[in-house]
Amino acid sequence: MLTIVFSACKDGDKSFRNGKVHIEKLNGKYTVYRDGKPFQIKSASGDSHFKTLSDCGGNTIRTWDTTHLGAILDSAAQNNLTVIAGLPVVNNNDHTFYPNPAKVKSQHQAFTAIVNKYKNHPALLMWCVGNELDFPYRLSFYSFYQAFNELTDMIHRDDPDHPVTTTVLNFNTKYIFNLTMRCDVDVISFNIFSRLPQLREELKDITWFWSGPYMLLEWGINGPWKDTEQTAWGAYIEDTSKKKAEIYKERYQKNMPFDDPRFLGASVFFWGNKQETTHTWFSIFDETGAASEAVGTMQWIWTGKKPDEKYPDIQYMLLNEKGARDNIILNTNAAASAEVLLFSNTENIKKIRWNIFREDWYKKNNENSTQKLKPLKDLILSENSLKIRFTAPSQEGPYRLFATIYDENGHFASCNTPFYVVSAK
Repeated sequence: MLTIVFSACKDGDKSFRNGKVHIEKLNGKYTVYRDGKPFQIKSASGDSHFKTLSDCGGNTIRTWDTTHLGAILDSAAQNNLTVIAGLPVVNNNDHTFYPNPAKVKSQHQAFTAIVNKYKNHPALLMWCVGNELDFPYRLSFYSFYQAFNELTDMIHRDDPDHPVTTTVLNFNTKYIFNLTMRCDVDVISFNIFSRLPQLREELKDITWFWSGPYMLLEWGINGPWKDTEQTAWGAYIEDTSKKKAEIYKERYQKNMPFDDPRFLGASVFFWGNKQETTHTWFSIFDETGAASEAVGTMQWIWTGKKPDEKYPDIQYMLLNEKGARDNIILNTNAAASAEVLLFSNTENIKKIRWNIFREDWYKKNNENSTQKLKPLKDLILSENSLKIRFTAPSQEGPYRLFATIYDENGHFASCNTPFYVVSAK
């Protein structure tokens, strides 16, 4: 027999559990309260650069798992930040997991211990049960729903002071319906990027069954996925760091649903450095901690004040006088050249780093690899210049040429161009 649980996100509720952190509805508007005061969520997704986040006007960090959660909570508290702590629940597409009672029990016990260990930490804001989980209709997923509901019930029982959320990828009406009808969470969250402009209308279309509060726990630039421009051989074309900063600002100002009384806040992606198709695509910081222009953009967004800091402002890269959309083909071991053009003068440039990487095609479970690649050696013939000469790799295949520019203030800008190498024979 399938049990139907009506979600706490139903429109008629006035308060979503009275704890240190709770959500109230008054005159049609939902508000997060923390220690009795309204709390507007200005968040970033990541697990580092806490002081910079606080200095930029952010107030919350969102994590995906419990790795080093104690240290993250402590660092957040030291920097006047709160934490939306992720519990990495196994998705229901793992058909060996939820039919196995021992595995389900082990997951439940592990998360019960985590919740009870950190529920009294002053930096904790919410629990996020799973990330981009599927919420299908079929009765065959009963064991998943049972395990998921046991987890949310445990949190509501053991830690009534903090709300519970989960995330849905983009906007999936069926998943939202099943989530609201079959589960009990206090707020629904979305991970949404290119479809952010459609969010308002999509939410209006489902008010007949759900009109509760929501957050965006990942938003930002388009990723290396469907609808992003590609070369003829399928390499995704990445924007310059300056263009990315412009997209963050434009999307926040034009598409963020501030006028929706159900909206509780958003978490920009990615507050740190990560490999996803490239090591620069989503990285707001580089691997050394240097900040890109997106940091200044978020400070402008969160505080309403344009920062004084300047960043290297890359216009574009040319490889053999061609751009990424020109489908650049090089012969093996051929001599080639490249240059980076800036919008303004180059007086503050301290260092320019050029690298060539193999294209990262590897995907596991249809997810981009997060293992950082190593640059190819001895191909760049000139260094620390906006113009370089290099030798094409000796093996056929897809590659990328990267340029990273650092200024005297420790900021960086990046760009890259994909190219394909074929045998000259």
